[in-house]
Amino acid sequence: MDKIRTSCLINNYNYAEFVSEAIDSALNQTVKFDEIIIVDDASTDNSVEVIAKFAQLDNVKCIFKKINQGQLSSFNEGFLAATGEIIFFLDADDIYEPQYLENALKFYSRRTECDFIFCAYKKFGAVEGIFQTDTVDLDLGYSVIRTLCNGEWIGSITSTLSIRREIIRKILPIPNIEDWRVRSDDCLVWGASLVGAKKFYMSKPLVMYRIHQNNQYHNNKFLHIDKNYEYKRFWKRNSLFNYILKKNNLSLPLLLAFTSINELKTIPCPKFQDFISYLKIIFLFEHNLYWKIKGTVLLFNYFIRILMSGKLKSSN
Repeated sequence: MDKIRTSCLINNYNYAEFVSEAIDSALNQTVKFDEIIIVDDASTDNSVEVIAKFAQLDNVKCIFKKINQGQLSSFNEGFLAATGEIIFFLDADDIYEPQYLENALKFYSRRTECDFIFCAYKKFGAVEGIFQTDTVDLDLGYSVIRTLCNGEWIGSITSTLSIRREIIRKILPIPNIEDWRVRSDDCLVWGASLVGAKKFYMSKPLVMYRIHQNNQYHNNKFLHIDKNYEYKRFWKRNSLFNYILKKNNLSLPLLLAFTSINELKTIPCPKFQDFISYLKIIFLFEHNLYWKIKGTVLLFNYFIRILMSGKLKSSN
């Protein structure tokens, strides 16, 4: 297996009681990270003291921010300091299983077209269980159009994500950090799709997602505080999409229906819901009546071929 340089970005804010476990889990991989970058977002607990104990290690770099600016700012800072070909993300309250990096690198090496992986995970703490999108590994193809038109979110929580550098550099750094003080994995998941990442799902649950009273995402704390959160998130998403599209000089293709079907064909074993997604896109966003009709017919014919071939994946 060719050596691929790897970076692990750990973002922390006031998780002094958990962060050492997260760092240890990154350090104790069966295949070692080339570098581990820990970004502390101006914690007010004793996180700095805990993190500083690891600063003496050769492959650990610590960044202590002076002003609290939220999770996206930590992603920005960490990425700008990283040198890896593949970037792995870890929240300071989560844990990697020891074989996580080894398995992920084997995955990237076997599938050289892979740009983005998210994996299954184990919940532990206040809630326990395994969360799997599917029980087998999946090639999810490309998702530029379905993300741009339908806003589809094809990914998972921060600590399950790894992305090739050539993809992340098209996304980060993102300037509107106030929009994404929390839930900034949205920026990585949506952004990677928009800039053309080929996504894969790894079915082994090799990340441990800690459930505790301070989980922003799991406990939907921002929803309890702000009842209009999802409405505001829609506009934040709109601003994010506009920024990434402008940054990469991207726009909807002229032959939307034709391109949509070709994008669908990048999924080796599509699900019925995938066909529905692209049918919705052709129906709502294709302005040329001829291509709206022709695209619908071509999509239906392709569905029949996939169904007859036995490649239609059943939904779990």
